[in-house]
Amino acid sequence: MTALVFDCDGVLADTERYGHLPAFNLTFEHFGLPVRWDVDEYARRLKIGGGKERMASLFADPGFADAAGIADDETLRRDLLAQWHRHKSASFQELVRDGQLPARPGVARLIPAALEAGWTVAVASTSAEASVRAVLQHAVGPEVAARIPVFAGDVVPAKKPNPAVYDLAVTELGLDRHDTLVVEDSRNGLLAATGAGLTCLVTVNGYTRDEDFSEAVLVVSDLGDPGHEPVEVIVNRGPATPSAYLTLDDLAACLATKTGTAL
Repeated sequence: MTALVFDCDGVLADTERYGHLPAFNLTFEHFGLPVRWDVDEYARRLKIGGGKERMASLFADPGFADAAGIADDETLRRDLLAQWHRHKSASFQELVRDGQLPARPGVARLIPAALEAGWTVAVASTSAEASVRAVLQHAVGPEVAARIPVFAGDVVPAKKPNPAVYDLAVTELGLDRHDTLVVEDSRNGLLAATGAGLTCLVTVNGYTRDEDFSEAVLVVSDLGDPGHEPVEVIVNRGPATPSAYLTLDDLAACLATKTGTAL
């Protein structure tokens, strides 16, 4: 059975710049932390997989702990991180509910089409599960979202680029790795997918466009929609022949390429 597995952030919606970044800063302000991330700084933090892990990286910043009045106590810091992350997740979900994060092109069209064609569709993300489900429901509607299993948050001990979340999805859903296509937006996600032996299509965003996607079968600006700006094909290493927007046939063609190898 053919399967289609989506990352969430930057794939289902442009969540990083318009969702997670402001949610992080709202959290820093709420807790009186002496830090605000701008677009460039957040781009650097995105190299770290997982929102909680990005927050934890603050403790490696010179002077942060002293300025915030936080003692060098591992238990205390772990508890603070948990509090910060809960607030950040709630702030993010509120932004989603307020309609601040529209779905990326093609998502609301291709996911129902894939389900109708009998494909298995899932989401695998390093973000908190509640946040992922909120984005998914907003992108495709609650009825469609209810048909899509989500693997997210701390469901695995290691975040992307580790392949653990994709290995879990394959095992739990009984997927055939050779018939499973992953849609990612970053090099970390690409490495996680190919590390699990899965073929990966990349839809870039402003944060990831210049990353190395050597292992991807197809790299495009987005999945596209009829009547909208045509998709830009950045790299095509497979037999797919996308035109103005990608179709299920294009996605299926990506799987005709040998899985999990640099192309």
